[in-house]
Amino acid sequence: MTAGDSSGRRDGHQRQRLLADARDRFLTSAEVDGSVVRDGILASWRRSQRLEVVADHLPAQRLRGWDEGSPLLVAAAPVLRQLGDQLAGEPVSVLLTDAAGTVLQRSDADAAVGRYLDRVALAPGFSYAESSVGTNGIGTALAERRPTWVNGFEHYADRLERLSCAGAPIRHPVTGALVGAVDLTSWSNTQSALMLALTSVTAERIEKALMGLVGRADVTLFRAFQHACRHHPGIVLAVDRSVVMMNETARRTLSADDQSALLERAVDALDTGEAGTVVTGLPSGASARMVRQPVVGPPARDAGTFVVSITAPPSPAARSGDVASGGYTVARVRPTPDLRLPGMVGSSPAWQRAVRSVLECRRAGEWLVLRGEPGTGKRSLLAAVQEHTEPAGHFRAFDAREIGTAPADVDTWLDLIADELDQGSGTLAVTHADQLPPAAVTGLSDLLQMHTAGPASCWVALTMSTAEPSTQVVTCLLPHFAHTLEVPSLRHRSEDVPQLVHALVDKLSRGHRLTFEFAAMQQLSRATWPGNVTQLQRVLTEVIARRRMGVVTAADLPPEGRSAARRRLTTLESMERDAIVRSLTAHGGKKSPASAELGMSRATIYRKIRDYGITDV
Repeated sequence: MTAGDSSGRRDGHQRQRLLADARDRFLTSAEVDGSVVRDGILASWRRSQRLEVVADHLPAQRLRGWDEGSPLLVAAAPVLRQLGDQLAGEPVSVLLTDAAGTVLQRSDADAAVGRYLDRVALAPGFSYAESSVGTNGIGTALAERRPTWVNGFEHYADRLERLSCAGAPIRHPVTGALVGAVDLTSWSNTQSALMLALTSVTAERIEKALMGLVGRADVTLFRAFQHACRHHPGIVLAVDRSVVMMNETARRTLSADDQSALLERAVDALDTGEAGTVVTGLPSGASARMVRQPVVGPPARDAGTFVVSITAPPSPAARSGDVASGGYTVARVRPTPDLRLPGMVGSSPAWQRAVRSVLECRRAGEWLVLRGEPGTGKRSLLAAVQEHTEPAGHFRAFDAREIGTAPADVDTWLDLIADELDQGSGTLAVTHADQLPPAAVTGLSDLLQMHTAGPASCWVALTMSTAEPSTQVVTCLLPHFAHTLEVPSLRHRSEDVPQLVHALVDKLSRGHRLTFEFAAMQQLSRATWPGNVTQLQRVLTEVIARRRMGVVTAADLPPEGRSAARRRLTTLESMERDAIVRSLTAHGGKKSPASAELGMSRATIYRKIRDYGITDV
């Protein structure tokens, strides 16, 4: 050993002692010597502290459920296998993680390092995100989105101080989104520059290999997009889970708000598996008809192209009249007053557009199909339109789900329908018509064939979900109906939530004086309400059961009212969400004691909070 080597080692030990002292002071008093701790490490320590990471704690719960055939694992396999061969016999382990910091794979070039990593749970299935263990090569590289080296006492967790970790993020080769990280871990004081350079090169090689896999799916979607653009001169969109394409017509003719609304509706269609035609309102007041086109190839299940046609709202000038002045036109714009129906509230453009469209069909006697997600109020809207146009008129609704399967049951139901049609007035609504038994579909089609739509006849309306109806319904029933309209989901009319809350509370509380503080109303407006107005009413019913007067705070809202999950949760998921919210509330929003009480790791509770859309507690 040369004198230089000995001096360098002493300097290294001295630096580690200074780092150890600095970390201790930071953990006890948040004070730190900036000349000892690198800026990036100090920033990570502060993030770890805000995330309430416990320095003497390591992941205790193995996470499961990752896709062994994911593009990341497939693309990384040959790259990491070759790297492992090159590092054989070296005191280093190679790790691959997903974008959340969960270790997917580890290969050990040295058995001693591998055994130690097992002891600190740096192994497949465990999370090494900063929210789990604080500052480390994996989590900090993902948080910083750049190659990062963490050595010895720079780690936030005590038991990682013997290690040196170099991590580099792996990005999607098309979108640039994080998809994972690669990490080299060895004993502390390993040469940082070499580890960091090798990790960075490995991440780049994985990204190139990933391009060869995900590129096929992206190319397939791009070709479908090009095909749609060639055959449709109007607006064309193409979306999947990570890529959005929009043609120049869309960018030129739509406002930023309308573009965002269209893209959000397209993603909703992917989430719910909708096919065929989707009708939706836009913030500008226009209506968009989106026809989903098939994508043949790898991304067909979770991707789609949409051909969009726009129906412009009535011109303000046409409503109010224009005045010519000095060679140009001055439009006197009078805002269209909100249309109020009995028992219905809402002033958002999407809701008002739906109300006016249904009302126009009713006045013209044109039969229609009303589509929408469960709980949007399709039946209530039809009843309100009937009461608005003909207060003394007759309204009768038949639920298709209540028809028996026996032929006699279907015949009895059809007789009732025939009686209503023969009355020649009022409104006949068949709800959940997409669930009619086949015999009922045929029989109803025959009855409708014998009656004529018009202002002087019974007005007929069907309600359906947003799912694509059966071929029999499409071919036998829909031709009898001149229009198909969509009732907007509550998440697409969130500005109506305060009005709905007040109206529902007045109805449910029977005159008791109950008000909502700003934070509580903001929380209700921010939720995504997959169950729509029905779910909102259920939440308010629970609120009123606990408090019948006074001010409702955010803490008074049940767990369901604090969740912004975009999908309908299963019973077990709802129970888990409720338990997490109750525990967080009991512990003042602190994740560490809540996760301990629930028997889950902090990584798990953070993931659940994100998945269930749980907001501030």
